[in-house]
Amino acid sequence: MAAAAPPPPPSPAPTLPPQNNPIGHPLFARIRLATRSDVPHIHKLIHQMAVFERLTHLFSATESSLSSTLFDNNPSPPFHSFTVLLLETSPTPFPQTHYSTSFTPITKSFTFDVPIADPEPDLFKSAENNGAVVAGFVLFFPNYSTFLAKPGFYIEDLFVRECYRRRGLGKMLLSAVAALAAKIGYGRVEWVVLDWNVNAIRFYEEMGAQVLQEWRICRLTGENLQAYARMPDYNN
Repeated sequence: MAAAAPPPPPSPAPTLPPQNNPIGHPLFARIRLATRSDVPHIHKLIHQMAVFERLTHLFSATESSLSSTLFDNNPSPPFHSFTVLLLETSPTPFPQTHYSTSFTPITKSFTFDVPIADPEPDLFKSAENNGAVVAGFVLFFPNYSTFLAKPGFYIEDLFVRECYRRRGLGKMLLSAVAALAAKIGYGRVEWVVLDWNVNAIRFYEEMGAQVLQEWRICRLTGENLQAYARMPDYNN
């Protein structure tokens, strides 16, 4: 009987081409000071926030009213009155453009396993014209603590569009406001959160914030507020 043929020699390992790009999908984020031209985006973001918070019945802001109160009739410099920081994302790095001498834009890069599918890229298209979109915002203004005898910042709204959440962008926005407060010498940053929004509560606690269970919001608005304008003058 003939001897069995020897096994063939092992095939050489395939040669892989060099990796010039990092594995994953990069995303570049920038926080900059908002301007009057950003009002249409700010208005759409606030409306999406009202939908998310189930409060559209309280939403009455218009682009005109936002432009008037945030910019036209707001002569105070940024951080001394109502201030809006805008969050933008792009598949490519942002140019070194300064929109204001009051605030140097904050940039950061991320790499994700899968690309982010933005369902509304045209609706939130940025003026950069490089594929950038507006992804969120934070609106804040100064308040004052008598206990600390120091001013602070009150965050009225912090919002990130749904497809960009849980990716570190909300942390980037909140950190920007906290860093400003600390650098200026302010005593604290405060905001409120809906009690059913457990994800936000967990996120804020992870950021080091205390959720004060014993406090309640008191609000005078609408007809109840206007009634005071019709009260007789009690000054003698």
